[in-house]
Amino acid sequence: MCEAMARALHEIRVETYIFWPDPAAEQVVEALVAAAQRGVQVYLVADGVGTPRLPERWAQRLDAAGVRWHIYKPAGGLGLLLPSRWRRLHRKLCLVDGEVAFCGGINILDDWHDPNHGRLAAPRFDFAVRVTGPLATAVHEVMTRFWWRLQAMSEVREADWPAAWRALQEALRSARGPQGGVRTAGSARAALLLRDNVRHRRRIELAYRKAITQAREEIIIANAYFLPGRQLRQALIAAVQRGVRVRLLLQGRYEYFMQYHAVRPVYGPLLQGGVEIHEYSPSFLHAKVAVIDGHWATVGSSNLDPLSLLLAREANVVIEDAAFARELRTRLLHAMEHEGLRIDPQAYDHRPWQQRLLDRLAFGVLRAALFLLGRRY
Repeated sequence: MCEAMARALHEIRVETYIFWPDPAAEQVVEALVAAAQRGVQVYLVADGVGTPRLPERWAQRLDAAGVRWHIYKPAGGLGLLLPSRWRRLHRKLCLVDGEVAFCGGINILDDWHDPNHGRLAAPRFDFAVRVTGPLATAVHEVMTRFWWRLQAMSEVREADWPAAWRALQEALRSARGPQGGVRTAGSARAALLLRDNVRHRRRIELAYRKAITQAREEIIIANAYFLPGRQLRQALIAAVQRGVRVRLLLQGRYEYFMQYHAVRPVYGPLLQGGVEIHEYSPSFLHAKVAVIDGHWATVGSSNLDPLSLLLAREANVVIEDAAFARELRTRLLHAMEHEGLRIDPQAYDHRPWQQRLLDRLAFGVLRAALFLLGRRY
């Protein structure tokens, strides 16, 4: 990504959930500042929960170079107690000159370091895809429209109505192009799928369900925060019943109470239904990818959990291409076979009662939170 930024001639746009102050992110700051200093238009948006604030030294350098940056919906204080504040910017997108785009699950931070757990024994397990051609055009439309919407809302809050009107016009102008539909490049077909709280509430989930329903041989899913709704769970079990081998690679290490315990109650029905579950343990698994029948694949920011599928802004790329799917499949199978531990259904059934109690408690808390939001899952 930094190499692409170094070659930028006109424009760089970045959206991320976490922009963490460490040496890895410092390289990105250097690339953004250098590009802005040579006349490139640079735009940066980071989420206000994943990135509560930028270090003052970074903010000063970005401002001095002319980088336009924005922290999306800072939570502040007890802000996360308000359900409206749970709608986060979780997508990870980068666009250079409208021609080269990056989309995936990778935040801007050192993959050998975790903000809450310190130095890791192995790098975080994650993926992003680099795209060029027509799909980059779709990314440009999405990112440009989002930036101008942010500017319009900012001007409204400051009661600068002429500026707000200009920003709204820019947002509408940028929305007139194609909306991330299927693009063809050679033999590959790809699409940018979004999830937001207006026009694309279920697009990513429906793409998963369609691919799972149509699967005839194999489903492989690697997902960091895996708590699919009833329909997705039933689709996976139904796939097994018609002879499809279904394998999941999930987070095996304890990261957060809810992340670890709330997912365990859904293991039971899946294991009973014949779904294979492997837990990744060398480091934190942060991937949000899948390969189905050796030709359909997706790489993106969306977990299969309520926060991603019901609340957050997400972006996934879906690819129909056997060569791409084969490369991703090989990496996932290696992780399952050499870096994962397969869950034994009998061992799961006989786990300690204390763990079962914590699992049910976390699952109940999650369902209560969704009830307060008025969401069924």
